[in-house]
Amino acid sequence: MQRRPFLVLPVCLFLVTALAIASSQAEDASSLPAIPAKIDLQDGDTLVFLGDSITHQCLYTQYVEDFFYTRFPERRIHFHNAGIGGAQAWDALQRVSRDVLDYKPRYVTILLGMNDGRYTPFDPDIFATYQKDMTEIVARLREGGATPVLMSPTMFDARASRLRKNPRRPRASEMLSQYNSVLAYYGRWLQDRAIETGTSYVDMFSLLNDLTVDARKTDANFTLIKDSIHPDPPGQLVMAYAMIDDLGLRSQVSNIRILPVATGGFRAQASGGTASNVSAAADGVEFDWTANSLPWVLPEEAQPGAKLLHLGHRASKEGLEVHGLAPGQYEVVIDDVVVGAYSNVALSRHIELQDNSKTPQYQQALAVSMLNKQKNEGPVKQLRDGWRAFQGWARLSRQLNDQPDNAQLATAVAKGKEGLEGLEANIASAEAAAKKIEDEIYRTNQPGTRHYVIRKVK
Repeated sequence: MQRRPFLVLPVCLFLVTALAIASSQAEDASSLPAIPAKIDLQDGDTLVFLGDSITHQCLYTQYVEDFFYTRFPERRIHFHNAGIGGAQAWDALQRVSRDVLDYKPRYVTILLGMNDGRYTPFDPDIFATYQKDMTEIVARLREGGATPVLMSPTMFDARASRLRKNPRRPRASEMLSQYNSVLAYYGRWLQDRAIETGTSYVDMFSLLNDLTVDARKTDANFTLIKDSIHPDPPGQLVMAYAMIDDLGLRSQVSNIRILPVATGGFRAQASGGTASNVSAAADGVEFDWTANSLPWVLPEEAQPGAKLLHLGHRASKEGLEVHGLAPGQYEVVIDDVVVGAYSNVALSRHIELQDNSKTPQYQQALAVSMLNKQKNEGPVKQLRDGWRAFQGWARLSRQLNDQPDNAQLATAVAKGKEGLEGLEANIASAEAAAKKIEDEIYRTNQPGTRHYVIRKVK
């Protein structure tokens, strides 16, 4: 068959064009921003949680604080809860200067959207308002020197809503059956914005939703959100874990490996701290351990969430391996406290201590958690409740701008402004009380040197 050389030119032109397009695409791709792999809070930095009633609950925020207090005890990191019940993105904008930027935050997490969708099926105009206000919040934060962290709205549990059956709103369950999908859409839009702008993003929706769907395979009435909107403490811990994971902070606490040496005795390999004074003891081994951090221990009401997540192993592992022991059963003793008994085989494979409430480090971390609970249920909640009056006044003021001749509204606005006169005093009082507890937290969270003894009992 005769060859047709005139086809070579078009093919070459095609290849040149394709290469040019590919090169152009590569250049474009290289200039696109990437979502940060992690956040980097250092000593003296401030993290602000901006949000609505789910943030106002002071639960997921408290559990995230617990993580930082125990995982980075060498850093004095400041936290400020800026959530108000019922808030939409517009409401957050009205207080972003005094309630957020005045704290000079390095990072600001933004959890808004549950109220912005207005508990109705998807409405393009409502969504457009949310887009506009969220975009403005991000711009204001960046102008103020803060790094925003976008977070998807949490899930709405339509089944829990149906089970509650509100007689005053008989058609509410029908209207709300689609609302979880609305929030999922809002969250995906936020994720797209994060990708396009190189902004950190936390998916608060998926883990709550997926754990709920999975649990309902065996328990049709399972829920982490009994009132359908506000996650209960276990659900709030799921939220905290999503933050720690998506922001690149999840890691083990420590791992200690005690190994025999050929000349007799033992040596240590360790991460997350320093092992010293390793020596063979009667029927076992002993050593000193100074950890860099403490396990992530939560209040009792959040513990079901920790079990659901396998939280200790995933985000707080304290591993211990001891090799070269004679066959038998051994007690693990820390600071003269027997924390458990294990076979030499189990010890050589490794045990995990982060969930063992008998260990001194667990009890120390629990003390930190209880102090932080006291801080959040006391002065932090007091401060957030005090900001409610501002939100009401701001909304009335907006209505008055639209109806300047409304005398009744004008009176309400004037009265609302009078109610704000004590806000600054409330802020000062709450912050002073919170700092006092925070000082105690940073005295309590410092890891000490622990003495470990692994001794044979039979």
